[in-house]
Amino acid sequence: MEIAIILLLVVIVVFSILNYITKPKSIKDTASEDKNKISELEKLLAVKEEAIKQYQQNIELANAKTIDFEQLKAQNITLRTKLESTEAERNTLKTKHTTLENKEEARNKALSKSLDKSNTLQESLEKEKERLNDERVKEKDDHFEKMKKLWGEHEKDVEKHIQMICKNLLLKYIPQEKFPYPRNKPDNTIEISNQLIVFDAKSPSNDDLSNFPKYIKSQTENLKKYAKHADVKKELFLVVPSNTLEVIQQFTYNMGDYNVYVITKDALEPIILSLKRIQDFELVEKLSPEERDDICRIIGKFAHTTKRRIQIDQYFADEFLDTLKKAGSQLPREILKSVIDFEGAEMLNPPMEKRNKKILTQGLIDKRIELSKEIEIRDIPEIEAKITFKEKDEGT
Repeated sequence: MEIAIILLLVVIVVFSILNYITKPKSIKDTASEDKNKISELEKLLAVKEEAIKQYQQNIELANAKTIDFEQLKAQNITLRTKLESTEAERNTLKTKHTTLENKEEARNKALSKSLDKSNTLQESLEKEKERLNDERVKEKDDHFEKMKKLWGEHEKDVEKHIQMICKNLLLKYIPQEKFPYPRNKPDNTIEISNQLIVFDAKSPSNDDLSNFPKYIKSQTENLKKYAKHADVKKELFLVVPSNTLEVIQQFTYNMGDYNVYVITKDALEPIILSLKRIQDFELVEKLSPEERDDICRIIGKFAHTTKRRIQIDQYFADEFLDTLKKAGSQLPREILKSVIDFEGAEMLNPPMEKRNKKILTQGLIDKRIELSKEIEIRDIPEIEAKITFKEKDEGT
């Protein structure tokens, strides 16, 4: 731009000089005017040259500035590129940050829901635990109440059972008020071969069974008041509830002048039946030692078999109860509900006992043979029992 202006000025100056030269004037005037004009033109030319120099300097300065501008422009482009890259990176980071915030918010919401579910489940478990504890406490209380009821009715139950046995076996039953000796009267007495056989019913006084064995031992000593009479048989029996056997460790007591046997109601009939065999002899004194041994052996066999049966039944009762408890606590709720429904639909019908219908031994033997044949026909393998019980007193 500046160069164009300078060239325009030079053209104007040249044109002015040519114009001046072409005008006709006097030589003197012309020379003077020419001299003046030349002087003026020289001045003007000097000025123009100075202006040209100034313009050249400005051009050089402009060129330098242009170079700087280009550098600045390049730097600006570089910086703009970096800025755009930074903005893009910032936008990317902003997007990631927003995404992470959204994920964090969603995770917090999910965690909050999970915590709420966990708290709800914890509360439900606590309530279920309290319910189960309440049920167990109630079951325990009901169990003890049932035991108390059984113990409270034990004496009457034993009395009725002995009376029924005596009626079936045609034996004489002596009630408490008709015992021939005053002051000390046992609960139940039967007469066999002119001998009085004492069956005294004993039961715990409270839920704590830990003192019951000591109580039984003290009662064996108190039986001396009956054994001192000549016509009272020197084998006396204490009848205890079957649900107390687990705490009793000794079932036979040798008291010197007499012996005491601890039995349950289930053992009454086989023991009385064994004692009744004495009536088959006119005089006990006439029995041979072998016959006495046979009688004692049979009675001992009955006593041992009865106790073992009670012991085994007690063992399996504990195992069944433990299995039922595990089923109630370990089975899934829906399966347990179905089990309870099926259980409610089941019903066992054991043979009913009739007063005038005797249970014949041969009938039981025939039934056992029939079952054995059925097992053999169906090719059912025999089960070898390997249950062992720790005998704390071999004499019992």
